Amino acid sequence: MRYIPVLTIAGSDCGGGAGIQADIKTISALGCYAASVVTAVTVQNTVGVSGVDLVRPETVAAQIRAVMDDIRPVAVKIGMAGDAATMCAIAGALKAYGPEAVVVDPVMVSTSGHTLMLPDAIGAFRRYLVPLATLLTPNVPEAEVLSGLTVSDEASCGMAGRALACGCGCPVLIKGGHFGGTVKSDRLYAADGSLAGTYTSEAVDTPNTHGTGCTLSSAIACFIARGLPLADAVRQAKAYVTEALKAGRGVEIGQGHGPVNHFFNPEKMLKV
Repeated sequence: MRYIPVLTIAGSDCGGGAGIQADIKTISALGCYAASVVTAVTVQNTVGVSGVDLVRPETVAAQIRAVMDDIRPVAVKIGMAGDAATMCAIAGALKAYGPEAVVVDPVMVSTSGHTLMLPDAIGAFRRYLVPLATLLTPNVPEAEVLSGLTVSDEASCGMAGRALACGCGCPVLIKGGHFGGTVKSDRLYAADGSLAGTYTSEAVDTPNTHGTGCTLSSAIACFIARGLPLADAVRQAKAYVTEALKAGRGVEIGQGHGPVNHFFNPEKMLKV
């Protein structure tokens, strides 16, 4: 017997709804072993983010080496990196180990609108983290920043997806949660820019959406670690997040956007 180890590299959310806390909950709920590397300490709750302290890049790299030398995670999720020096440190440390899968979530702005990636770090993100990616998972605003294109509908989403996938040389999942309507669709583009999958679900009417992006990218990493091909891993992760949203919609915690319910009984999601 052995655990299926998955590593999250992300910022800490003291409110427990997003960031590394959401990642650890997701990884644990999906039957994997969560190792974690903290890149930043944020001051936040369900109402918003009021402060960010970045961990020294040397400490971030040392954490990665400590985990990779000993635990050897099958898959890695990278979330908030913050600045160019941290991104460089992450890339330098991970390249020495060549993990099987790296899901990169370009965390740029919090749900409450707080900047989590410095503007001058976007170029570093492309230079250091994108080449590591097995999958890139931007939401609509992040896809617009990275592609330089406006995303407002299915056609413009396709243009941005193709541009990103071809430019980055890896599959890209554009999350459709920012689109209006009663149906939400995430679109997966293969590295050659072709549409590889559309994942649609009914919109869940809930104020508790904090950490959904973190949860989705971590869930994808888990399902890849459990042996699913990328398209199936995305499908299972999307289903998990949808069920977690449904299970958490009636829960009251805090005064703002609460978290999803990571532990709703996800055993039924585990097909591997």
